[in-house]
Amino acid sequence: MCHQTVSLVARHLEAAGIPTVILGAAKDIVETAGVPRFAFSDVPLGNSAGRPFDVDSQRTALECALRLLEVAPGPRTTWQTPIRWRDDGDHGWKADFNNPASMNAEELAEARRNFEAQKAARIR
Repeated sequence: MCHQTVSLVARHLEAAGIPTVILGAAKDIVETAGVPRFAFSDVPLGNSAGRPFDVDSQRTALECALRLLEVAPGPRTTWQTPIRWRDDGDHGWKADFNNPASMNAEELAEARRNFEAQKAARIR
């Protein structure tokens, strides 16, 4: 689900007295929406709750969210989780993730086809 939609739903729930914590990877969007509590992970979109098939990172994300719910000092609190995309301690996913400079012509063409297919599916 999109970060903006989740943020707006959280604000609505909070207005009804239901506490929320957003797990997200799009810091600018969530902070602009002004959610009360935000656990930010510097990972590719779609992985805010931990790396795929990595139970430890998923557990860490959940523990951070629950802890933030307990101790947030006030509205619009953002915590950065300790989740790292790569185990070498580097945040280099941004350089690796769909980086055209690291792709050969065939990979680049496939990425373009996938992107165009996604756009076409949204228009329907």
